[in-house]
Amino acid sequence: MEGLMEDDELKILPEGCVSTILSFTSPQDACKSSLVSTIFQSAADSDIVWERFLPVDYEDIVSKSNVRFEFSSKKELFLHLCNSDLLIDGGRKSFRIEKSSGKKSFILSARDLHITSSNDPLYWHWASLPESRFSEVAVLRTVSWLEIVGKIKTQMLSPNTKYGAYLILKISERSHGLDSMPSEISVEVGNSQGSTTIAYLRLAREHARKQQMERLFYGNRMEMLKSRVVEGDGRAPSERDDGWLEIELGEFFSGENDEEVKMSLVEVRGHHLKGGLIIEGIEVRPKQY
Repeated sequence: MEGLMEDDELKILPEGCVSTILSFTSPQDACKSSLVSTIFQSAADSDIVWERFLPVDYEDIVSKSNVRFEFSSKKELFLHLCNSDLLIDGGRKSFRIEKSSGKKSFILSARDLHITSSNDPLYWHWASLPESRFSEVAVLRTVSWLEIVGKIKTQMLSPNTKYGAYLILKISERSHGLDSMPSEISVEVGNSQGSTTIAYLRLAREHARKQQMERLFYGNRMEMLKSRVVEGDGRAPSERDDGWLEIELGEFFSGENDEEVKMSLVEVRGHHLKGGLIIEGIEVRPKQY
């Protein structure tokens, strides 16, 4: 009897009122509430709710896509942007939103980065890989000066959000010299000087084997390089769900002001040759807690 009364009380609320209330929750809460009753189900699926969960500039972002697609509701659009990469800006960037919060994520393709000497075929070449979301990736032949820099404006991102920047990469089986010296990684916002830390471009399972090979072929040269720095607990690449590797360059807070974020990985101290690195881009996504 009590359950029937509660259900009758819910029916008194206009659907529009329920939709407005749900629009102040989260995408997850809206989906859960649809199980409460038929009224809540209809209200939770309404455009009033999902319009609020979408970024305020979603129409402008979608208009920059190379591909035109149809959607019957704002919920369908939201789920599409959660589950699929939307290529924008001539295919140089990828956009999606976080399913739990609706916050924005971007991937800057390798073509959207500043990679020193990337236009010189002696040092880098551009290739198409079937596993990449972009038409081209940057493949390192051999350089002694490794510098990769990406920039993005905080105005493009969700406000009042903590973000992480991640270099998306692969390391080929024929790689060499990438972990002879640690790379310096950093994230800077506006005019503030960001902190710099170190990273090792290596796979843990390959590290021991390559150390043996380097000692065999290069001997004292490798020991001399490594004597210039102190081996520490630098960051190393980790596996992603999409089959690529990523290494966190740093984190930053996207506030209300529009500032430029500079994200970089640099190794210029060793003056030794390195090769076998494949760069897909830099991802900027909300940090998970």
